Amino acid sequence: MSEHSATISWRRGDEPFTGQRYSRGHEWRFDGGTTVAASASPSVVPAPWSVPAAVDPEEAFVAAIASCHMLWFLSLAADRGYVVDSYEDEAVGVMGRNAERRLAVTRVTLRPRAVWIGRQPTLDEARDLHHAAHEACFIANSVRTEILCEPR
Repeated sequence: MSEHSATISWRRGDEPFTGQRYSRGHEWRFDGGTTVAASASPSVVPAPWSVPAAVDPEEAFVAAIASCHMLWFLSLAADRGYVVDSYEDEAVGVMGRNAERRLAVTRVTLRPRAVWIGRQPTLDEARDLHHAAHEACFIANSVRTEILCEPR
């Protein structure tokens, strides 16, 4: 087993707190030393109480799924003797109501594009790599959200 940590920090400053008129801007600090500016999504909390340039939890959730999938995909491709030169995924998460009628990220669609050097997998082999990556992904195995993969 391994542990992973993040420290989330928010300060009110001199803004009022009542009436929902406080900044949702905060920081995520990770155990490796990286600090990320974070906020509520402007689609949930309008500016100026959100910070549109910051990462919001919904974006981070989509990025975590896409990143985990990519890392497994690269590992599996290497194990099978393929060389991936580049990889890009324009992943999209959709908010909606789940089975309990609660607001949730109900679907994440991965749209990965891999560029290969040398021997390239067939379309079926590439789909198999993506399926295997999805099955192995720790994040996908941790959530109830529907995750689709549409390789490009």
